[in-house]
Amino acid sequence: MNLHFEELTGSHGTRIGIASLNAEKSLNALSLPMLLALGERLDAWAKDPQIVCVLLRGNGAKAFCAGGEVRSLVEACRALPGEVPSLAAAFFTAEYRLDYRLHTYPKPLICWGHGYVLGGGMGLLQSASIRIVTPSSRLAMPEISIGLYPDVGASWFLSRLPGKLGLFLGLTGAHMNGRDALDLGLADRFLLDEQQDEMLEGLLQLNWQEQTAMQLNSLFKALAQEAASQQPDAQWLPRRAQIDAWLDVGDVRSAWRALSLLREHADPLLSRAGKTLSEGCPLTACLVWEQIRRARHLSLAQVFQMEYTLSLNCCRHPEFSEGVRARLIDKDQQPHWHWPDINSIPEAVVEAHFHKVWEGRHPLADISDV
Repeated sequence: MNLHFEELTGSHGTRIGIASLNAEKSLNALSLPMLLALGERLDAWAKDPQIVCVLLRGNGAKAFCAGGEVRSLVEACRALPGEVPSLAAAFFTAEYRLDYRLHTYPKPLICWGHGYVLGGGMGLLQSASIRIVTPSSRLAMPEISIGLYPDVGASWFLSRLPGKLGLFLGLTGAHMNGRDALDLGLADRFLLDEQQDEMLEGLLQLNWQEQTAMQLNSLFKALAQEAASQQPDAQWLPRRAQIDAWLDVGDVRSAWRALSLLREHADPLLSRAGKTLSEGCPLTACLVWEQIRRARHLSLAQVFQMEYTLSLNCCRHPEFSEGVRARLIDKDQQPHWHWPDINSIPEAVVEAHFHKVWEGRHPLADISDV
C-alpha cells in the first residue's frame, strides 16, 4: 500500500492522526490504491471525535511527494490510443476528490512539505490548512515536460499568485524554495527539517478543548522563529516585475516566444526556466494559458471539475503518453511531440480539451462549494 497510519495520544487523552506516504524509492509517488486508502482513513479521522488534528507527511529525506504514479497510467493510455482508459478515470476521480476533501477538511490538517513537492504532492500541500516548508523544499508543477498540464487544483492556486507569476511557473515548471513558497502564499510556515519531532511534541501537549487556534498559532510561531535564520534567499518575487513585463502579451504564442529567449539569459534561474519551456510540450503551454484564464472566475469545486475534463482529454491525445515515455519510461529525454510547433496547434484542439468525454452527469458533480 505504501502508506503508514498511526495515532498518537496527547496529554489530555486526545489523539493526533499521522498519515505517512511510504514509497521512498518512487519519491512517494501517489498510486490509485494510495489515494483511495488515504481518502478512506482521512474520512474516518474526520468523523472520530478523539482525533483533533491530522499530520500528512512523506517518509525518506528526498521528498514529501514527487507527484502521481503516471507510468502505469500511460501504459493504459498507450494500450487504448484515442480513448480514456478506465484506470485514468478512476485515478483522476480519486485524486481530485481527495484534494477537494483536504481543502475542506473539518479539522486542522498539517502537511509537512520537505524535499521534492511536485505535481500531485503540490496538490496535497496546497489542500492543507497548515502548509509547512523546510530548507530542503523544492516545489514545482513540472507538467510542461511530460505533456500534461498543472492539475490537482493548480488552476486555483496558480491563477491567484501575484501578477504573471502563476502563468510563469505553470509554463516553465520552475522550482520554488521555501522562502518563495512563503512569499507567494503557497506555504504558511518555514520550519527546519529536524523540527518535526518538536512540532509533534508540542501538538501532543496542547489543550485541544479551548482556544485551539490561538494555541496552534503560538506553537508554530515559536517554531518558525527558531528556523527564521535559515530561510533561503527569495528567487521569484524579486524577479516578478521582469516576468510580468515578458508575459504582458496577448496570446500564448507570444508568451512562448518571450520565455524561449530566456535560454541565453545571464541569470541562471531564468535561463533554466527558458530551457525547460523550450524543450517542453507546446500543447501543454496552450492548456496552461487557457486554464489559468478560465480559473480566475471559477470556484474551487468548479476548478476540479474543469481539471477532470482536461485530464481525461490529455489521456486521449498523444502528448502525455509521449512525454512520460521520454522522461520517465525510456528516459531518452527526447520527446517527439505530435505538435512540435506551438504555431501549428489548432485552436479547436485546445478547446476540445475542455469538453467532456463521458455521457450524462459529471463524475465530480457532487463536490460543492455550498
